[in-house]
Amino acid sequence: MEGTPVRGPWQGRFDSGTIRGVGSLFRAPRGRAEVVYDYAEVVLGSVLVGLGTNWFFVPNKVVSGGVTGIAIIAHYVVGTPVGLVVFALNLPLLWLGWRFIGGMRFFARTLVSVIVLSLTIDLTAPCLTPPTTDRLLVICYGGLLDGLGMGLVFRGRGTTGGTDVLARIAHRHLGVGIGQALLAINVVIFAGAAFIFGAEPVMVALALAFVSARVLDLVQAGFSVARTALIIAAEPRAVMDAVFARLGRGVTVLDALGGYSGEPRPVLMVVVAAHEVGRLKRLVAEVDPKAFVAIVPAQEVLGEGFAPHAREEKG
Repeated sequence: MEGTPVRGPWQGRFDSGTIRGVGSLFRAPRGRAEVVYDYAEVVLGSVLVGLGTNWFFVPNKVVSGGVTGIAIIAHYVVGTPVGLVVFALNLPLLWLGWRFIGGMRFFARTLVSVIVLSLTIDLTAPCLTPPTTDRLLVICYGGLLDGLGMGLVFRGRGTTGGTDVLARIAHRHLGVGIGQALLAINVVIFAGAAFIFGAEPVMVALALAFVSARVLDLVQAGFSVARTALIIAAEPRAVMDAVFARLGRGVTVLDALGGYSGEPRPVLMVVVAAHEVGRLKRLVAEVDPKAFVAIVPAQEVLGEGFAPHAREEKG
């Protein structure tokens, strides 16, 4: 949004004001700490995925999809350790990630994720007992833990290896959402798993994969903590002054035209934190009771007063 002064027949000279507000739930740090933060997300996310595998997937014969799903199948067919198979199958896929996605930086973070994931699965397997065998709870909590873990790994600019690498390639070169790409790949794997475990575990796995994909995309985009208000008022100057003085928020003026009257109708766009929506509505009603106000969720807000812009790391 431009913050340069604007002049019109219906207003005086003004600027965008000082923006103050809450940041996103997952605020990205700046400077040298950013690398440490990324690796912390990769490690934490990998541990969560590994715990979810041992708590919900392996004991309930639920194929989680991707390389881990293949490892679970191998575990029940030939008795191999799940984590060891995950590591072995990821080696060629790591090369693909290094070649087509992110170079050495991507390779290093994904290697860390694969190692942590494999160790978490095999080292915690003897210690963990499944908290439930209820299919609905497995879908909800297994999908939540899996999606949250993978989302954190992706935010750290790595992957958990396996089909995650293929999903990242599809996202970068085809513009497909990461969650949607993972879901499509996993459907193919689930079809093969149906011949071994039967239809019911695969049906559970499909539902779980949907929950996981939704959580993953939510973590990737960030939780919506902001709202965008579009205001059409008879006294736009008065509304802007009130927003500046009482909310401390910036205002962007959009030139618009009334569809019925054909007259110019300036639209005021204000981005506020979710908890400020009530104050904004009361403020507008006080200044101009006949004003038209539309409030919509802002999926993600980057810039002053909110989350900082993410910087692409080279190498």
